[in-house]
Amino acid sequence: MTHWGTNTYIVGEGAVAVIDPGPALPAHLAAILAALAPGERISHILVTHPHLDHSPLARPLAEATGAPVLGFGPAGSGISSRMAGIEGLGGGEGIDTSFTPDVRLADGDVIEGPGWHLKALHTPGHMAGHMAFALGDLLFTGDHVMGWAPSLVSPPEGDMTDYMASLDRLAGHRWRRFLSAHGLPMDDPATRLAELTTHRRTREAAILAALTHGPADLGTLTARVYTDVAPALLPAARRNLLAHLIDLFHGKKIAAQGAPLPSARFSLP
Repeated sequence: MTHWGTNTYIVGEGAVAVIDPGPALPAHLAAILAALAPGERISHILVTHPHLDHSPLARPLAEATGAPVLGFGPAGSGISSRMAGIEGLGGGEGIDTSFTPDVRLADGDVIEGPGWHLKALHTPGHMAGHMAFALGDLLFTGDHVMGWAPSLVSPPEGDMTDYMASLDRLAGHRWRRFLSAHGLPMDDPATRLAELTTHRRTREAAILAALTHGPADLGTLTARVYTDVAPALLPAARRNLLAHLIDLFHGKKIAAQGAPLPSARFSLP
């Protein structure tokens, strides 16, 4: 579910930044070091979010180079009040629970090197502490925007309300190119953002339509809504659908018997 693996980016010349060093594989570490030009050094290691395919190599790379690790915070940082107030949501897929940055980044922080500067943008949704990094009108999007597939939004770390707001935020800027952590570059960012927004709103409409037939639980709704998904992907579809249900519940578009948990039954209000 990571396409061909994790894209690691090197920004600058001389003193460079590494974005998303990736999984803790010796071959990946060797590839990053081999990509440096003679005399180059790594001055910053940036992590978009602490998932196992993005952040575990950060610490070995830091130990090998002396560069600090920068990110929003440890796993669990920034979880929304919506999610923090609901116990029993499950989730936790692929989280790097050992990740702790040397430097915690906030929205708008600037990381600089010789001839380059990156602006940190907090883009929660796929994960609460997800960061994107802008290099002028080029954006390193991490997992928030990918060209090959929509992102997984799995509560409580993932939040569909935040995800949609982050899409809207990015749509308010004129970007030249998106570089994601998985898949090919996106040379028409505005179109891709519109596609992802439409995709999510279409899922939302399908959920509401499914509930016109009466109350239903998560499994029933997943089967009704995700009719175009391979069986192997249904567990991820259930997590995405739960994120939609929580978003709709807090928007008062649907009701739940008790809290909006995976075990709840949902209905129209």
